Amino acid sequence: MSEIVKFVHRGMSRITPKVLKGIHKKLPFLKVEFATINAPKFPHLVDQLEFLADVVEDFAEGAAEEVPYVAAASAVFALAYAHRQYDLIPDSDPQFGHADDSAVVRAVLIEHERVLEDYAAKHAINWTKITVKP
Repeated sequence: MSEIVKFVHRGMSRITPKVLKGIHKKLPFLKVEFATINAPKFPHLVDQLEFLADVVEDFAEGAAEEVPYVAAASAVFALAYAHRQYDLIPDSDPQFGHADDSAVVRAVLIEHERVLEDYAAKHAINWTKITVKP
């Protein structure tokens, strides 16, 4: 298991229903914040974060009961990590500032691929656009 996956598992294990509710309340703000990310080296990061935000929103509102808690908690962790001001690589670094955010998001997308792909299909979202598959 890669170090980034272990990191995501540790972070996800700390996501309680209370934390999930807190992130759910902040989603409108987070979506605006994520839309302003300027990461040319990671051009799909914004779409991936918006997708995970939609998953969390639907899960929290009971509209995605097919999504297991562990997948929703992983998405919450990815959103919270991308929002953090202090992370492994400072976002202010123009070259690699969002590499860690992208790695965390990709780990969540890969780890829960089957569930998230089904969610995307249910909502007519182009999964290949989210996962960047050719």
